[in-house]
Amino acid sequence: MAIETVSSTEEFKALVAEVTSQEGYREPVAFGIARVDRGQKNAEKVLQANFGLINWKENFGSAAVFMKALREAHCDVDCSGSEFVTTINDNFVQNCMAAFAPYLAEATGDAHKNVQVIKTLAAMEDIAKNFRIVFLFEDANPESVEAVYLKLYALSLGKAALRTVNLNGAFGILSNVAWVGNTPYELDYLRENEIEMKLNGTYPTVDSVDKFPRFLQHVIPADNTRILEASKVRMGAQLAAGTTVMPGASYINFNAGTLGPVMVEGRISSSAIVGAGSDVGGGASILGVLSGTDGNPISIGENTLLGANSTCGIPLGDACIIDGGVAVFAGTKVKVSPSELEKIKAANPDAGLENKEIFRADELQGLNGLHFRQDSTTGEYIVRRSTREVVLNEDLH
Repeated sequence: MAIETVSSTEEFKALVAEVTSQEGYREPVAFGIARVDRGQKNAEKVLQANFGLINWKENFGSAAVFMKALREAHCDVDCSGSEFVTTINDNFVQNCMAAFAPYLAEATGDAHKNVQVIKTLAAMEDIAKNFRIVFLFEDANPESVEAVYLKLYALSLGKAALRTVNLNGAFGILSNVAWVGNTPYELDYLRENEIEMKLNGTYPTVDSVDKFPRFLQHVIPADNTRILEASKVRMGAQLAAGTTVMPGASYINFNAGTLGPVMVEGRISSSAIVGAGSDVGGGASILGVLSGTDGNPISIGENTLLGANSTCGIPLGDACIIDGGVAVFAGTKVKVSPSELEKIKAANPDAGLENKEIFRADELQGLNGLHFRQDSTTGEYIVRRSTREVVLNEDLH
């Protein structure tokens, strides 16, 4: 059987209603069609998934069409688990073309992007086994390479908020590969063919060896976003428009990023989030949940400055400063004079701070207007009410 050509938008809506009313149908959380890169040694091993478009809590009519087209192409769609992944074929594509017929002419630019995906596939002579469709019915632990990549895309494209996507087990699913540009190579393949490739002059220039690709291999950033070295941002990071990532000691890991224009010259570890107008100074480091925060994810507020080579191990509010070279961890003891404490209380009326002079740094976490300094004569860490405004150069962001 095949889907008969749909002649109007009303017929299309009726088709969607028919599919979604069937017993066992589940609306997906996310779905998309990806071109996969397979292993050079093991063709059944998926190394990478390239999505031209992902759908995250949207475009449910297209999802229904894709499910219908799969069934008509003799593929049983299993909606009972948390995800379903299968290879598509030309029969699937032709069924989709028939269903999307009322929208084919206007599917350009920002209009009907799922239809654009199908039109692109239909124009190919033979899609073979290179394309896979993914449905996520729950945001559960991913079970496939394609599901991991779909979730990384959701984060990097800003379709899902940081820290809201389940990536548990992703490292165990992805293979460690040699990245040559956008192409992943199995390490075993390179080892087995090393002699011949080197003597024939065909041994590739390997850019990195990692389970994750680079952000810029998959994502086009906003026009006013700058990434001066591609290796500095990992796929799964999220960069708000206006973010600048300088070379050198900077790095943004997956499931971490910025919420507005930010200058990044230091490290934003996994799960760390930096607010608009903030400056992560050269060599500064924001700790991740696996690197010293005891599972406490760190958010940095707006217009906050982390000085060069500083370390931030607690969440900070807005308009805070950590001086260069100062390392603030949850258990760091800091001194707050009575007069400065009153100023901090005034800036944070709901904080409920005790009247004392020595605090653990985590007792001050999330507060606004803090300035962490070190007394150069005594070595004591002190906290004052910040009086300095952190302002980024608008011409650069």
